[in-house]
Amino acid sequence: MRIEVTSLADAVLPLIRAGGRDLWRYYAANEQGRRMHEGVDVLRVALDNPAELLYLGVTTPTAKEVYTTTHKALASAIRVIARADDSSGIIGDACRDLIDLHPRAAALAEVPPLKLADWVFKFHFDDDVDYFELDPVAYAPALGEKGLARLRERVETLRGEVSGAPRDRGYSHDESTLRWFDKRFAVLDRDVEAIIRTHLWLGGRELGHEHVAEALEEIGGFALATEWAEKAVLASREYHGEKAAPRWLRLTEEHSPERLPEVARTVFERWPTASNAARWVSLAGGGSEDEAQRILEARPRELVLFELNVLGRVQLAWDTAHRLQITDQGLWSRLAEAYIDIDPMAGIEVQLQVVFADLVRANTRAYRPAANDLVKMRKAAQAAPPEVLAMVDAGIADLRAKYRRRPSLMAELDLAKLP
Repeated sequence: MRIEVTSLADAVLPLIRAGGRDLWRYYAANEQGRRMHEGVDVLRVALDNPAELLYLGVTTPTAKEVYTTTHKALASAIRVIARADDSSGIIGDACRDLIDLHPRAAALAEVPPLKLADWVFKFHFDDDVDYFELDPVAYAPALGEKGLARLRERVETLRGEVSGAPRDRGYSHDESTLRWFDKRFAVLDRDVEAIIRTHLWLGGRELGHEHVAEALEEIGGFALATEWAEKAVLASREYHGEKAAPRWLRLTEEHSPERLPEVARTVFERWPTASNAARWVSLAGGGSEDEAQRILEARPRELVLFELNVLGRVQLAWDTAHRLQITDQGLWSRLAEAYIDIDPMAGIEVQLQVVFADLVRANTRAYRPAANDLVKMRKAAQAAPPEVLAMVDAGIADLRAKYRRRPSLMAELDLAKLP
């Protein structure tokens, strides 16, 4: 049997290009983004495993064909996002994927380096979309010495134009582009001093510390990267410090494992959560569980989660939730589900209270989940003493009486075949 095959361009470009004029509609844009990701996947196969393209009905392309198709796909994707409602970010992710594939395709196709360098620079000044950036580090293999020299020359020309222009207190795209190239050239040159200078933000605020750590890790400066990740964590107890903590932990584990318990404790003390406590306890060993509970006492929800999920002590978590008067309904629901094995009556009673609380306000979206929860409760109650099922059925009867003027809720209860 003859297998019909098509070219790479014919397989990819129709998926990337806009299939309609209503991309300003949220759902139409999402569907467009889904198709674009299908095209990106085909291009990825063309770069990673070109022999497998035949299984997709695509002829094996030359390196030049892969580059040309990728180049056209990226140009089309930029035109698409310029007029789409990309609130969900699906189209933007496809654009970034194409940006990642483009330098690889250019290197394989041996694109003329001077021409490529000019295109890389001009890309940042698109009239419609100028918020994507191309990475000189990624393009270095394709650009070579001549291409990189041309790109640096274009950047320096821009720097002269910016320095000679009147100062504008507002946002400057030219200045932002210069900062981007300065940062990436510092990484490309493996220049530690330049990395620190260009990646610190507004004189060294918390956000810049992690950017420095990320860049230093990229060039293999793991000891310095660890130090800067630590600085990022210790500089702030807010979002930026917490965001840097996983990097500090990972770098420590990979390159200074003897310090890991100490680092894990520091992170836990700064952000006392159940997950951070679990990590520290697993490293610290004996006696640390009591200390973790003492620290978490000021964070009742996290303490209950730690006792429930990490220690596996359901009764203790139940008692703690009552003692500290937890009000989180979602947490009570999880706790009650676990407590049913200990005391079905008490556990299901709490589950009923959670469902009742969810139904206080009329909300049709809450009705089906509530009915499903009641079905699960009845099933659990049937394996318990008779009075437990009687309690559940009495609760359902109360719901039917109290909300009899909510036909949508009554319909969901009926559909679930509840009494």
